[in-house]
Amino acid sequence: MRSTQVTAGLASIETTDEVYTGLERTTPIDVLAEARSKVNGKRYPMGEAPSRPASVRNPGGLAVKIGFHTDAFNSAYWSFDKCLEWAQQNDVHFIECGVIDGVSWIHGLGYQPHVALYEDPLLLRQKMERHGVRFSQVDAAYPLSGRDGPLYGVPYVLKTIPWARLAGCDRIATTDGLHRPEGLSDDQAMELMKRSYERIIEVAQAYEIVVNIEVHGYFTTNPDRLEQMLDFCDSPYLRLNLDTGNSFIAGQDPVAFCERFKDRINHVHVKDVSESLAAAARGDQTGIAVSQCAIGDGVNADNIKRILGILRDGGFEGVLSMECEGQGGPMIERSLAWLRNTLEELAITIETA
Repeated sequence: MRSTQVTAGLASIETTDEVYTGLERTTPIDVLAEARSKVNGKRYPMGEAPSRPASVRNPGGLAVKIGFHTDAFNSAYWSFDKCLEWAQQNDVHFIECGVIDGVSWIHGLGYQPHVALYEDPLLLRQKMERHGVRFSQVDAAYPLSGRDGPLYGVPYVLKTIPWARLAGCDRIATTDGLHRPEGLSDDQAMELMKRSYERIIEVAQAYEIVVNIEVHGYFTTNPDRLEQMLDFCDSPYLRLNLDTGNSFIAGQDPVAFCERFKDRINHVHVKDVSESLAAAARGDQTGIAVSQCAIGDGVNADNIKRILGILRDGGFEGVLSMECEGQGGPMIERSLAWLRNTLEELAITIETA
């Protein structure tokens, strides 16, 4: 095989086969999955293949990771760079954000804490490393349950997969819509999603990227439907992102939810729910955009503690990604302190690198 100098975004990449330009493939996708990237003379692994995509090991060696979703800083109009600074200042080494497919004025001006797929993933990875931060997951959760899921959602996820690989990110979040899809029966919507996930997983396996189904919508907050979705493909690359708050606000028991799916959980959104929101919306909503409640201050705190115990006993060693309003720092910092203290109480080690 011959070495070829190619271009992806702004960076020069060396592969061992034919030309790969930007995010448009001209070679079989498994070629890129085997490649190694080089930027400014420094060589990076493309991300380690998850030998056990369920993110578990023996409880005796248990260590979880703490991260956060940059949605916490939507209301503060922070940039992604400012989120990296916050992470470094607070000794948080894992970050999750949304990906934008295209140009957005508010993002371009630095008022949105997410990343765009036109940003060079290798240079971004270098920047993140300078802050001691890496991606736990990127959010490509355009709803796949409606008629426009295959039209918009699937290409969006497929474009995100190679970008995530180059950025050193091992997993992508996907989900369904908040409500029953218009014009489709439940079974029709499920069949539509099955075809979508079959295509997504075919590509994800080649890039060794785990695709997580997030508990967020009409189908995914229904445990029976979620189990069907997780069985769409017989692949270790289709896993679950548990959301403690969305399962609660949908009227489910988050602890029972975790117990049922504990062997398939790959990533966790730790989210509390305020007493006022629970009283007004529990059982009527399926997802919370951004919880206006610090973790530990709401009515879901005891459930979260019990879930952490279940994860500990099951050998989970993935990322606990905080999801709450940040208030420019104070609320998410209170959440971080509560989570660290709770993990210590439960004798769960926190991995910091």
